[in-house]
Amino acid sequence: MTIKLLCIGKTDSKELQKLIEVYLKRLQFYTKFEIDVIPDLKKARNLDENQQKTKEGELILNKTQTSDFVVLLDENGKQFSSEAFSEYLQKRMNSGLKQLIFVIGGPYGFSEAVYQRADGKISLSKMTFSHQMVRLFITEQIYRGFTILKNEPYHHR
Repeated sequence: MTIKLLCIGKTDSKELQKLIEVYLKRLQFYTKFEIDVIPDLKKARNLDENQQKTKEGELILNKTQTSDFVVLLDENGKQFSSEAFSEYLQKRMNSGLKQLIFVIGGPYGFSEAVYQRADGKISLSKMTFSHQMVRLFITEQIYRGFTILKNEPYHHR
């Protein structure tokens, strides 16, 4: 199974990007993992919130296939402990999926079409984080999930 992180806009912080790359490198020992960045919309300032969500939503949907399992990182999604998230990953792998896609939306969230397409929603916290921070957090949690599944010492119970 391939795990993909699909997100809008590049990471501006070099420090955050370096940390994300640490986990990308570590993850290669467990699964095929990739980050697919959809470029920021051009002239987004000329668009209202709904127009921006709609345009970003079209770009997100164009990056998915019907066979993909699409999970939105959304403040109203289900929250997991790290152990429960590792079980969630294991269930997805056991189901024979070819591709699991975690999606980080734009600054205003997701369009209705993206919500309708989604197979699930996960919340990392009740707190709000920048989109760049969410990339680091979900990448680290996916790595942590695999170390839990392999009974490796990264995660202290």
